[in-house]
Amino acid sequence: MVSAQSGGPVSWSVAERVASRIASRQPWIPPGRLAVLEEDFTELTAEAESLVAVETGIRSLAGPARARVTDRPGWVAANISSFQRLLRPLTQKLEAALGKPPPNLGPVPLRVPLQLSRSLSGAQVGLLLGWMSTRVLGQYDQLLIEDERPEEQDIVYYVGPNVIELEDRHGFPPRQFRLWLALHEVTHRAQFTGVPWVRSHFLTLVESVLAGVEPDPRHFIEALKRAAAEAREGRNPLDDGGLVALLATPEQRQALHQVGGLMSLLEGHGDVVMNRAAAGRAPQAPRFAGVLQQRRQRRGAVKFLSSLVGLEAKLKQYEQGERFVEEVERAGGRALFDRVWQGPEWLPSLAEIREPSSWIERVESLSSLHQPG
Repeated sequence: MVSAQSGGPVSWSVAERVASRIASRQPWIPPGRLAVLEEDFTELTAEAESLVAVETGIRSLAGPARARVTDRPGWVAANISSFQRLLRPLTQKLEAALGKPPPNLGPVPLRVPLQLSRSLSGAQVGLLLGWMSTRVLGQYDQLLIEDERPEEQDIVYYVGPNVIELEDRHGFPPRQFRLWLALHEVTHRAQFTGVPWVRSHFLTLVESVLAGVEPDPRHFIEALKRAAAEAREGRNPLDDGGLVALLATPEQRQALHQVGGLMSLLEGHGDVVMNRAAAGRAPQAPRFAGVLQQRRQRRGAVKFLSSLVGLEAKLKQYEQGERFVEEVERAGGRALFDRVWQGPEWLPSLAEIREPSSWIERVESLSSLHQPG
């Protein structure tokens, strides 16, 4: 259940109701088959961790991964909690600001659209999460901030009904497919728990963008009007950065692009590692990749955060991230690529993701500066 928090720009109770209604429509899994699924993912997640460590040289500093098979409503509940924690700096500011009528705007015309906007925002979040709950197969949630219920943190999730439904539809060999999925998710866990600074850098970057928003009620209302006008013209008003971009300054939008560049890198690296580590263990991996590629293109590759937070983690960015990894390695092998893990200043920007040669040129300069004497 969501917290009792009722203020701010999003009605989380509406989001939960809408998402849960969509998520509850899921195929039934016989208990015996569910037990096998849970046993498989426990075993294969551990195997995947070993394969990823060999492939990348990165080992988690947080101990062995914990696998959890969940259903669609369970995935929704975990992600609503993540949304609330991540957006807390923004929602607290908006709640305080929107509770005070600005000059030249009476309380009635302000209160009505704001109350409506909370419900509409909650419904939109709920629709996004409900739809994603029918699509997502696995997830390592790097956004959970470890300030409460540590037993619910650092978990690799697998959405059981979606995994089985896809296996049955395409005749996938279950053990191969499940190992292949596990490889991608534990690669993300390795990135966030095996490279000491990545998780804190990511969260600091996102939180600084959210905390830096100075909401003006008049600005918020104007943003809602612009969003409504774009929707009437057939454009999605959240395509250019979501709720945050409606209130963000140009500097904050630049920071969002930095987050997008990091996510592009991590997802591209995850795809490369997954496919390399699967060689010899999952012979049908190319077929799995082809099916998921078509599945994404058919519905749109929207990650669970892209609409609301504005990370714009779209398939195009992930493809660019994969190309970045491959081009850098062609130029200088894994040793050159592994420089991205040396610190935040070594990370590629979104522009450098698209032009790997510019990143290579920059890190060569950085390397010369870091050489002794």
